[in-house]
Amino acid sequence: MPPRVPISDALRSVLGTPTRAALLDSSPRSRVWEARLRGGERVIVKQITGRGGSGADGDARYAREVAALRLAARATRPAIAPTLLGTDPASRVMVLEHLEDVGAADDWMPGYAESLARLHALTGPADAGTLPAWSGPRAADAESFTALARALDVPVAPAVPNELAGLIDRLGPTRHHALLHGDPCPGNDLHTPDGVRFVDFEQASLGNGLVELAYVRIGFPTCWCAMSVTAAPLAEAEDVYRATWRNLTGTDVPGDLADACAGWLIRGDALVERAHRESADHLARVPAEDFRWGRVSARERLVHRLGVVAGLTRDHDRLHALGRLSAALAARLLERWPALRPLPAHDTRP
Repeated sequence: MPPRVPISDALRSVLGTPTRAALLDSSPRSRVWEARLRGGERVIVKQITGRGGSGADGDARYAREVAALRLAARATRPAIAPTLLGTDPASRVMVLEHLEDVGAADDWMPGYAESLARLHALTGPADAGTLPAWSGPRAADAESFTALARALDVPVAPAVPNELAGLIDRLGPTRHHALLHGDPCPGNDLHTPDGVRFVDFEQASLGNGLVELAYVRIGFPTCWCAMSVTAAPLAEAEDVYRATWRNLTGTDVPGDLADACAGWLIRGDALVERAHRESADHLARVPAEDFRWGRVSARERLVHRLGVVAGLTRDHDRLHALGRLSAALAARLLERWPALRPLPAHDTRP
């Protein structure tokens, strides 16, 4: 029997008793219902629970989502996230505005990029501490990446370790305070009549918006439905993001997109779903097994990312050796496993 909607007496006194509740598909870390309140208003009730949802971790993810939704509420005309109607911290329950998702059109990328920039531009230095700082790649990620190259008999130039150390330092979050969604994937972007609005802010943080703009080019690294955006659609999406940011902040987007993409490349945890992250050295698994997540394999994700970084760093002063290594690694993967397929195109979005 489906679990009952966990509305406390305090929430019920404000919002009324939910009726006609239907349990929706969600991640193992939450339960989500669609329900109706008094007056027939449709709402979403979300409870943080399930795998990884107990104890301090569940409390932290609940606090992140509530804090991020309150920050996102600064955006109006149109909104950028659902309105938070009520909360019950004791049971980790949120009651949210129901959004009408009309589905993504074939040319969904510009609207996505515009809304992503609007989200990122909502916060600044004064908001430091309201959310955790974004956590970038670490020295262990760099070591795993170079170990992968050696395991595949690809020489690592002497300059690569220093370039990776510099990369990790530049990706440190201390100077940046953009409101990051944490998982801006297809499915977490609802295409409403008023524009794209984001949901599921459990991994929200403050950092450099480029690490999420990089999703478009690097293949949506935290998403089960990894996909490729190239040529004119890629250029348009990135141009829209930069123009929106400039219009809202009066400044150019800070940082280096090549750094952001290289940061995703060296993170083995970006090859597996969230439940399996921080459990193993996933890059070390690649030579022995081609594990799958969603509709593509780890090696296919990796080949795409290697190609992106190789292209971006061909003339890069600080990542030139990493770019050459990336090109050689991509060639070695395709030589050893020639049946690897390109990522699906963005217009095949599920």
